Amino acid sequence: MNELIVEKKDFNHDHLNHVKTVHLNNYPIVYILYNDKKKPSAYIGQTVQAARRLKNHLEDKRRKNLNRSILIGHEKFNQSATYNIESNLINFFIADNRYQLQNVSQTNSREMHDYYKKCFYDVKLFQEIWEKLREEKVVYETIENLRNKDIYKLSPYKELTSQQLDIKNEILEFCKENINREGNHVIAIEGDAGSGKSVLLSSLFNTIQDLAHDSSSSLHGTDNYLLVNHGEMLKTYKGIANSLPNLKKKSLMKPTPFINQKTKEDSKADIVLVDEAHLLLTKEDSYNNFRYQNQLDEIIKRSKTTIVIFDPKQVLKIKSYWDDRLLEEITNQYNAKTVKLTDQLRMNANPETMRWIDHFVAKELLPLPPKKEDSKFELKIFEEASAFKEAIECKNDEVGLSRIVSTFDYLHKKDKKTYIVDEEGINMPWNSTQDNITWAEYPESIKEVGSIYTVQGFDLNYVGVVLGPSVSYDEENDRLVIDPSKYKDTGAFFSRTDLSPEKNQEIKEEIILNSINVLMKRGISGLYIYATDSTLRKRLLELQSKGENQYE
Repeated sequence: MNELIVEKKDFNHDHLNHVKTVHLNNYPIVYILYNDKKKPSAYIGQTVQAARRLKNHLEDKRRKNLNRSILIGHEKFNQSATYNIESNLINFFIADNRYQLQNVSQTNSREMHDYYKKCFYDVKLFQEIWEKLREEKVVYETIENLRNKDIYKLSPYKELTSQQLDIKNEILEFCKENINREGNHVIAIEGDAGSGKSVLLSSLFNTIQDLAHDSSSSLHGTDNYLLVNHGEMLKTYKGIANSLPNLKKKSLMKPTPFINQKTKEDSKADIVLVDEAHLLLTKEDSYNNFRYQNQLDEIIKRSKTTIVIFDPKQVLKIKSYWDDRLLEEITNQYNAKTVKLTDQLRMNANPETMRWIDHFVAKELLPLPPKKEDSKFELKIFEEASAFKEAIECKNDEVGLSRIVSTFDYLHKKDKKTYIVDEEGINMPWNSTQDNITWAEYPESIKEVGSIYTVQGFDLNYVGVVLGPSVSYDEENDRLVIDPSKYKDTGAFFSRTDLSPEKNQEIKEEIILNSINVLMKRGISGLYIYATDSTLRKRLLELQSKGENQYE
């Protein structure tokens, strides 16, 4: 068995007898059980005892509607490789969004690890397997297309880092310990943009929902929810729910409908997870039908256990203004604890590049880090808008999912009219909205400019950031200058009567810097910057040259 073997057969007892007589029964294999119904189902697994495992599946009433099988074998397979391939297949099947998978999460999630020749199995051999499945018309999309989908990136079957896995297990124990205890219990997960918060939450919620359907679990029968105050992100979670057995769209909600529903029912949820909790309201908002003072407080009151993802550097509206003090004021009323994610998992940038961005959003300008030949991340300043646009278009042609985004310095209304970003330079329309697809995955969005609200929480391969008129340069002090009067996101700046005018002004500047922080940390492989302010653009180009000369 020197080559890859992919055997497609009917799934029945006759096939089982065939498996016993061929070499596939003597090696670790990966298998797919599925059907061709209008709404097809599938189960993906791996085993070292093919005949016995498949016999168990034939006797399992949950698999009775699966009548087709694919066995995948290779002489070089080992258990690390087959587990890796099984996980990859599940992730890509979820992204393909064709099959309802019958897989449930492992009780003990496995963490991301290396093994001998992992790259061969993970890239070369998996590509070959996927192409065979496409030939057999079991799947249709290419790996390249699926890899750029947000559903793939947030799949709950993604391997977790050791830090993510430790936190996941800690939270699961926290939930189990407190499920029958009196009071409200809170655990906050803090982490910077790109630290893997949403991937962890996706994995955690899927496992909790699987345990809710497991009669042997202490979480069996629990009523659990994932709340997302971000329309684009909610689309992604609902897309994932299409493919998994125990994730239901009714358990995926926005915060205000959840609060109002539980109030009407006069009931409490068991476990509630809140993604992007820094977007929750911290004051009454009648426009969004929220009649209380703080969304997080109201969610906690209606839940036995609340798990919140939080990053104060991603607050984008005064009515959602959070700081560490306010978070502590809320959580200190309850049985609360905090865990922190510290790794940067999105950006392939070195520490010097991350330091440059962090200083930039603190209004401090440093020479750009010197370019290194082996660098997996490109940071570049552009002098001309045309070259900037062309560079992003080229990257989109090369690797896909490369988009231009901008600070909210240009008029943008939801009246279906076209509004232009930087007519004198960029001269491109603001993003349109699609009902069932996230903005960046819409192919025509390469011809548009994304706002902070379309990309927060998502990955791009390359991001081109337009710094609009609210971001300029103080030559005397060699620092950024932020001018909130030029920022056009008026909804973000509704002042709060419970804060002083000085504090309101301070928060406005902080919101603009937060938005720049979020925009600059979207790209996996590159960040391109175009400043519309000529003095800032000139200074950034000087700092780029300084970095290049430093390298020489």
